[in-house]
Amino acid sequence: MEGKAVIYQLLLRAFGKRKTVSGGSYSINGSGKFDDITDEILKKIKKLSVNAIWYTGVISHATKSHFYGIKDCNPTIVKGEAGSPYAIRNYFDVSPELANNHDNRMAEFEALVRRTHKAGMKVIIDFVPNHVFRQYDTYFTKENFYLLDGPLVLPESLGSDYVENPAKATGNDVFHRYPSENDWYETVKLNYDNHNTWIKMLDVLKFWAAKGVDGFRCDMVEMVPAEFFGWAFSEVKRICPNTFFIAEVYGKENYKRYREVGGFDLLYDKSGLYDTLRRIICDGASTRELTGEWQFLGDLQPRMLNFLENHDEQRIASDFYAGSGRAAFPALAVALLFNNAPFMLYFGQEFGERGMEQEGFSGLDGRTSIFDYCNVPSIRSWLLDRLTVEELVVYKEYCRLLKIATSDALFSRGETYDLMYANPDSERFDGDRQFAFMRGYEGSCMLVVANFAERPVEIEVNIPSEAYSFFGIEKEGERVDVKVGARDYMRLNLV
Repeated sequence: MEGKAVIYQLLLRAFGKRKTVSGGSYSINGSGKFDDITDEILKKIKKLSVNAIWYTGVISHATKSHFYGIKDCNPTIVKGEAGSPYAIRNYFDVSPELANNHDNRMAEFEALVRRTHKAGMKVIIDFVPNHVFRQYDTYFTKENFYLLDGPLVLPESLGSDYVENPAKATGNDVFHRYPSENDWYETVKLNYDNHNTWIKMLDVLKFWAAKGVDGFRCDMVEMVPAEFFGWAFSEVKRICPNTFFIAEVYGKENYKRYREVGGFDLLYDKSGLYDTLRRIICDGASTRELTGEWQFLGDLQPRMLNFLENHDEQRIASDFYAGSGRAAFPALAVALLFNNAPFMLYFGQEFGERGMEQEGFSGLDGRTSIFDYCNVPSIRSWLLDRLTVEELVVYKEYCRLLKIATSDALFSRGETYDLMYANPDSERFDGDRQFAFMRGYEGSCMLVVANFAERPVEIEVNIPSEAYSFFGIEKEGERVDVKVGARDYMRLNLV
């Protein structure tokens, strides 16, 4: 995926217009289905300039739900009623809850892949290489795990209905027998010291690529050797050369390694752009910090995946973050317009979804729960044609800005010039609350200013002559007066 591509993350289980209750079981709340993503829904998603959909929660995982012909999971080691989509119990199957006929579940998934391709979008699913559900009792042998000395001892609050002897190390690297409630106690870590694990996990990738999956969002890659990915991806691309891979990577010091050794096509820009924008909004950090982030990345910048939300993070419109969908606009402008990197949004974000429901296991945390059978209020309203005026305002701005970012060559192909060094703090420019930059392409250039202040501003932006020279334009430097709304952004054609 090259250029300003847009990825839409969709947690299938939570999609739909059904009503749900907090902590409700599958029999009470139901679940989103593969078939819910109809041709019409795909057209509407495509309207957001989306190139690929990341269908989250596809692969069969731990759950407290019962499905005829499928072995039940021990509820002691399942988080929430629905279970974590990242506690995989069968790498070669899909979640039965997502099918209208669970005996026909794989065919229903394959039909979704075909519909998505027909709509002009690629299909992404998760690849979870680091860990599996504790009761994954086929395919792997003891050599694929880290075995400990003695039985597993779970926290008393979970009960004692699950027996495991010898205990296995947890997915989050607890190499003793006493994981806490805050550990990934429902998962066990795979052992990549054993090359057999490499071969088995390569077979997982080949299986899904053969079914038409175009890309894989790879979970917690820093917990797996980069060399494995480099080897496995090259093997997959021998068969399916256009397959692409996205790394959930957090340590900025590891970006280069997982790009060059791991062979990832895209890397999460979580610890850089995301964290900096969040600090600016929530903690009053200076917008000048953004300059250091792009300087750190260097030539990795086009390989980063920019985002403001995903299933792990709090909704930007939640009370824990910006507080409203509109308040996200300056961050959205920076994440979309500052560079050519791809952008990801999380379903409901385009309506200003707040994630302020207490859904069960997750509690009230500003997120859409990945552990519960829940819905997304704004998605439900959208499907029922009941969006509020505020949700429609936010949606229209997302549609507009996403279209500009992807279809205007100035933003999808152009170069960037950061103006912050030329604009020291003054009465007419607050370098802690405003961020100014230029984009240029083939003789045209534009000024963009994001205002993170909670008040409208009238500011003066200094544009030095060398900024124009950078874009190959002969023009004297100038000072430009602009007005920007509270927590908003503006664009101005300069040439």
